[in-house]
Amino acid sequence: MIENFLTGSSALFGDPFTLAIFFFGVVGGMLFGAIPGVSMLTLAAILLPFTSDLSPAQGVMLFAVIYCTGTYGGAITAILFNIPGAPENAPTAFDGYPMTQQGKSGKAVGAAVLCSAIGGVASALVMMAATQPLATWAIRNIGPPEIFALVFFGLAVASSVGGRTIWKGWLSVLLGLLIATIGQDPVGGINRYNFGFADLAAGIAFVPAILGFFAVSEIFVQAEKRATGTFHTPRVGMSFPTIFELWAQKIAVLRSILVGFFCGILPGIGATLAAFMGYGEAVRWSKDKESFGKGNIEGVISSETANNAATGAAMIPLLALGLPGGALTAMMVAVFQMHDLEPGPLVFYNSPDLIWVVFAAMFYANLSILFVGILETKTILYLLKIPFQFLAPLILLLASIGAYIGRGLVLDVVVMFIAGIIGFLLRRSGYSIPGIVLGIILGKIGEQNFAQGMQMVHYDLVAYLSRPICSLLILAGILTLGVGVYQAFRSPEQKA
Repeated sequence: MIENFLTGSSALFGDPFTLAIFFFGVVGGMLFGAIPGVSMLTLAAILLPFTSDLSPAQGVMLFAVIYCTGTYGGAITAILFNIPGAPENAPTAFDGYPMTQQGKSGKAVGAAVLCSAIGGVASALVMMAATQPLATWAIRNIGPPEIFALVFFGLAVASSVGGRTIWKGWLSVLLGLLIATIGQDPVGGINRYNFGFADLAAGIAFVPAILGFFAVSEIFVQAEKRATGTFHTPRVGMSFPTIFELWAQKIAVLRSILVGFFCGILPGIGATLAAFMGYGEAVRWSKDKESFGKGNIEGVISSETANNAATGAAMIPLLALGLPGGALTAMMVAVFQMHDLEPGPLVFYNSPDLIWVVFAAMFYANLSILFVGILETKTILYLLKIPFQFLAPLILLLASIGAYIGRGLVLDVVVMFIAGIIGFLLRRSGYSIPGIVLGIILGKIGEQNFAQGMQMVHYDLVAYLSRPICSLLILAGILTLGVGVYQAFRSPEQKA
């Protein structure tokens, strides 16, 4: 492995043009990842036709680098402005933005930079060491029933985050699940809740909903605070967590690496579920659950470590079995096909040079987050000093562009503003915005996999639940819900 890694590094750094493509991917991924709505997928889609002029190794490497750095880029706007650059950065905003409001933006950003790099580098190392056996195990043991059970468990854990009471947390998740049912059902293609609007048949897109619930509602909240004289300007700065602070979070970092890697290796899941699961596990194992959603640095560390840990793992099913783990890895399949190559087991034998250049580039891309990310962050930090009357319209303009550009529908901009108004009202009433967003994102993944799983077992629920991993996760989710109900009835304040 070491010899192959050195060979890949030599090919990367020995060719100036390849190196230039690498740095373009690093900077481009971070910038597009940081712009709300205009994610790394936008950059990848723009670049896809031009990769035909590159060598296969350069083309695949460019997309792999964008994937690594773009996953980190959205954390900055999530922390500073409560505007996740992409769905996988949404959990980072849960605690990152409250830290900004408390004058701890530098600490939150520093933790995000550091832990994104740690998660990504660890993932790249495991990817290099165990791509083929891990992919084989995942494909043999993890199917739609297990993915549905994982989503159920994640929803059960995270329903306790962000709400003023546990009941409001659950109602928030249920509202998100209800929104996720808008569109066509995954089995029969029957329209649900589209009220005659053809554009709603495709459902509510993640990005406009996230921008509305986070960015637009935040603008309303900030405007209200200024109107009532309760706004306090946050202090801005850049500081890494101390060695002692990081050491205190070692278990959270290790747990999130494992969670992120496990989610990343599952075809079709990727970094979004990894971030939510990493955050949910941090809440579940914490002795101070009430502090999450209010500025707990462990929330930032867990979600950012997990989503970057998923990047290397997502390459495993792609390279070992030819199965893309998400939208961007699906584009990589297109890059392979444009050069008359097929990702899969044979690519390790037919194109070892390509594989190890990509592996080496992903390792260095995650490492470069530490350096390039700091420079980028110091620049973005100054945006917090722009007066609100100028910054708010700029954020709304960028958010509107981000909502529209995904599908080219005016409806998505309308959805964004409606979500913003609903989010503003629900935040004032103590409901959980993270819970709603989590319900929207995981609801679609869960429903689709539940339907596929039931078809696999011919609609035999006993056979469905008799799968060991599936039944274990379902049982863990039910126990989590039971403990929540017990604690709610024991604490008088939870009954409100």
